[in-house]
Amino acid sequence: MSKLPQQADYWIKDAWVVTQDKARRVFKGHVQVSKGRIVKVTSSAPSRVSRGARVIDGSGHALIPGLIQTHVHLCQTLFRNLADDLELLDWLSKRIWVFEAAHNARTLRTSAELGIHELLSSGTTCILDMGTVRHTGAIFEAVRDSGIRASVGKCLMDHPETTPQGLRESTRDALAEARALFSEWNGREDDRIRVSYAPRFVVSCTEALLSEVARLSREQKALIHTHASENLKEIELVKKLVGCENVEYLHQLGITSPRLVLAHCIWLKPHEMRILQRSGTHVAHCPSSNLKLASGIARVPEMLEKGINVGLGADGAPCNNRLNAFDEMRLAALIQKPGNGPRSMPAQTVLDMATRNGAKALGWWDDIGSIEVGKRADLALVDLASPDNFSPVDSVSPKERPEAVVSSLVYATLPQHVRATWVDGRLLYSNGRVHTLPQTGLVRRARDAQAAILSAVRKGSGR
Repeated sequence: MSKLPQQADYWIKDAWVVTQDKARRVFKGHVQVSKGRIVKVTSSAPSRVSRGARVIDGSGHALIPGLIQTHVHLCQTLFRNLADDLELLDWLSKRIWVFEAAHNARTLRTSAELGIHELLSSGTTCILDMGTVRHTGAIFEAVRDSGIRASVGKCLMDHPETTPQGLRESTRDALAEARALFSEWNGREDDRIRVSYAPRFVVSCTEALLSEVARLSREQKALIHTHASENLKEIELVKKLVGCENVEYLHQLGITSPRLVLAHCIWLKPHEMRILQRSGTHVAHCPSSNLKLASGIARVPEMLEKGINVGLGADGAPCNNRLNAFDEMRLAALIQKPGNGPRSMPAQTVLDMATRNGAKALGWWDDIGSIEVGKRADLALVDLASPDNFSPVDSVSPKERPEAVVSSLVYATLPQHVRATWVDGRLLYSNGRVHTLPQTGLVRRARDAQAAILSAVRKGSGR
């Protein structure tokens, strides 16, 4: 178990503070952090700094709420670059399910750490993660020791006809382990770790399992995290299995609610969108994954117009190859414009998806998603003065162009522009290093773990 950095007192001074508050204020200012919380947000320079507080010069930088990803698969990070040029069902059956079945606790822990390293170093401080079927405790341990904020769910797959033998569990065993994980991990680390229920998708789950997940969610006020309407062939299979559309079926089972996060939702029928709207169900939009798997383009502007809360996620490394939220923000904005016009997805709307909307989807809005007094200090400091991300705000009157800061974050910023990342006021990343995950040892362990998985796959296939 690694030792987390202390919750030090900080003054982050002279930064562009991107508050993401109700008014979406952006101003040159200063933020004070104490005991893991934001205690002051001001445009006036502090007259004095308390003894022992660390002062960080934010000049030329934007201070933003830590980015929140509403759909991630840490278990798949080791499969990066090993599952290209396939559509969803082939991608799952020929690559992902085969690789996931070969995981052991050690390789899964390494895969999670590799993903968390990329997330923290690119400004993501909170995720909703879907694990694989076994060894989920290894993901929770990686989350605990790395310091990232996460809601994690054991993947549930019990359908006797549509799931691979290597990942199939009985309904009873799958639910028993999911309940045990909830009892062990939910609310740990001062509520930095939460547990969700994660049936993979309608295709892989029996009605009995999904109905019990709905009951557990109501009883425990837990999130449900699943996939829906990602691919046309998937939808055809769902209709063959249950006789109706994805969202319609989930609604019949009592799963749709403000505690449900649905990944993708590309091919929704009008009545399904109405169900999401009326039930308060959240959507996780994953533009890179949707493009790479040739799944389609979700009608995000229409969802937002109807009041459906939409967050962002990178999905898994093998269907994206990157886990940084800046890629997802840029793509989320750009892919809508050819079909819906240049104003269809403004930069501010997209930044909301990566911060405020994500916090609301995960049930963490009271604590994160904006820079406001009383909220937890989940923050990222982003360089706006590098040659490839130069923002014009400092060359004009600050009151004239604060929107240029938001534009820079959505359209121009790259992971290498992130200078520091905090979760709960703990400095987890700075100067190119994640302080809780030694980079040299991690790369070596990742290579060994990937080799072990590929070897297990070869042996399992008889080669």
